[in-house]
Amino acid sequence: MHRRSFIGLIVAGAVLSPGLLRAGSLREGGRSAGSEPKITRLVIVKHKRRLYLLSGGKVVRRYSIDLGFAPRGDKKVEGDGRTPEGRYVIDRKNPNSRYHLSLGISYPNARDRAEAARLGKSPGGDIFIHGRPFLIRLLKGRRDWTAGCIAVSNREIEEIYRLVDIGTPIDIYP
Repeated sequence: MHRRSFIGLIVAGAVLSPGLLRAGSLREGGRSAGSEPKITRLVIVKHKRRLYLLSGGKVVRRYSIDLGFAPRGDKKVEGDGRTPEGRYVIDRKNPNSRYHLSLGISYPNARDRAEAARLGKSPGGDIFIHGRPFLIRLLKGRRDWTAGCIAVSNREIEEIYRLVDIGTPIDIYP
């Protein structure tokens, strides 16, 4: 099975899981005029370069993303340029980020720390969803430039920052 052939959503739990739904079957849910959706989960599908905001079992926002400079594979150690894969939570908000605004991801978790320890290395940390600095905006078309974070446009991080609460689960898939 090709990596691109799996992406899924368990509607009951609103959790993406490889193999359940095919790409393109995620659908956007509506919202009533004047109200913002309550975001209950974020999902990142790295090979699609997509971030989805879910409310209940419906995708209510989707964004194109940039990843770490070595995007294939799970983050193992500090400095490897990979974006982590797995289940995390949004654990902090930074209104003074060097990258406009940022939402912290709870990487590393216990599994990540144990894996890095087996390798005799540090797992790293400070993984965020954030905006793009001026230089990257000038280099239009530049992709996968972060040290392992997830980047969106500055306008998009403003929306995400407003909609997503601390404690919201985030699932990051290959």
